[in-house]
Amino acid sequence: MKSIVTTRSGYGAGFDLASGYPRVGAKQGDIMARSIDFKIAILPFMAMLSVLNMSDLRAAESTDAVRQKFIGDWVLVSFVRFPENAGQIAMDYIGRLRYDEAGYMMGLGMPRDLPMQARGSTEQVTGGFAYWGKVSIEPENGRVIHHVEGSPGAAQWVGQDNVRYYEFDGDLLKLSLKDATGRITATLTWRRE
Repeated sequence: MKSIVTTRSGYGAGFDLASGYPRVGAKQGDIMARSIDFKIAILPFMAMLSVLNMSDLRAAESTDAVRQKFIGDWVLVSFVRFPENAGQIAMDYIGRLRYDEAGYMMGLGMPRDLPMQARGSTEQVTGGFAYWGKVSIEPENGRVIHHVEGSPGAAQWVGQDNVRYYEFDGDLLKLSLKDATGRITATLTWRRE
């Protein structure tokens, strides 16, 4: 049997190179060879698209997998601040954090001794944090972004993004805050309930 490629008398045989259409009187073998050349030429391009689509799929799967890790109720284990020139300060806080399947979160925290501070006071004593909003997760940056929709204790947060750098360690979730230089300024450690 004669190979299709050997029926050609040179590149573009049977084709008008300018238009890519078969020349009048072109042999069937020449047309098929041109078709095979096109298919061979496009294979690397198709392979590249396939790899790009797979990496997008892996990123999407990764985001979904990370999102599943966040979902649930968490209790505050520790809250540590790292002032620029003062080592670290352990904040004696209690708190709760929740991420739901709809993509929202809420976080509440207060100094453990706040009720004691309020005793005997005629003024309203407040402290801590309370806010909620939609969540975005960026696994490639290790960030979770809380898009604040409400915050009774810090109204200036509403409409802002609270960016947290996350780390999972068993049943613990560490959320760290960073300043503009990338230095960690605080870490809140939460335990899954």
